[in-house]
Amino acid sequence: MVEGTAGMNLFEYLADPANWTGPGGIWNLLLQHLGYTVASVGLAAVIAIPLGIVIGHTGRGSFLVIGLSNAARAIPTLGLLVLVVLLLGTGIGPIIGVLAILALPPVLTATAAGIRGADHEAVHAARAIGMSEPQVVAKVEWPLALPLVISGLRSATLQVVATATVAAYSSGQGLGRLLITGNATRNYPEMFAGAFLVAVLAIVLDILLGGLGWLARRHASPGGRKMVHDPSKIPVDVVA
Repeated sequence: MVEGTAGMNLFEYLADPANWTGPGGIWNLLLQHLGYTVASVGLAAVIAIPLGIVIGHTGRGSFLVIGLSNAARAIPTLGLLVLVVLLLGTGIGPIIGVLAILALPPVLTATAAGIRGADHEAVHAARAIGMSEPQVVAKVEWPLALPLVISGLRSATLQVVATATVAAYSSGQGLGRLLITGNATRNYPEMFAGAFLVAVLAIVLDILLGGLGWLARRHASPGGRKMVHDPSKIPVDVVA
């Protein structure tokens, strides 16, 4: 077992079964944290993916991608959360809104880049055989862009998991609560439990999304789909 300050067992809080149950128990806080993450990234995806498809397909609006990416690096998460809470009040809605704003840039950037970077020969060939623009997007560009889109979701998820700890400042929910209450009471095992569980949750979600990305890359690669022997390199199922 790992020991910290003055021989303190840092796993003491995690090892106590009493800390895992009840409204303020670890399981409940973990589910709240996961809920914040899924809702925030999901909201960001609903907004960013369609917008990224339009930008990537038309080549217009690239300035928006660059602007959002640069702005995201400059936004102070805690400051933005405090501002939103002061304006809109406490609750789940404002927190999810703030986290979704932080998740938007990586998803938007990855989607636009994935659509824009789709195999140009395959896109031209799809148009040559009479596909409409929506069909080109749905049957050619989107399948090829999907691995990069998942990469953007993966990046956004890791960012939200880490920053969702600040949600406890306004709602008292999520794993950040362990950090705040542990710091207030000088309970270092409780603080360690919060940090440790956030790290574990991030690793698990990263592995799951990494697996989805691997499957998407395999499906989009020549080895994962039958390709006609033609310079257009359009998948057979797309032509059909």
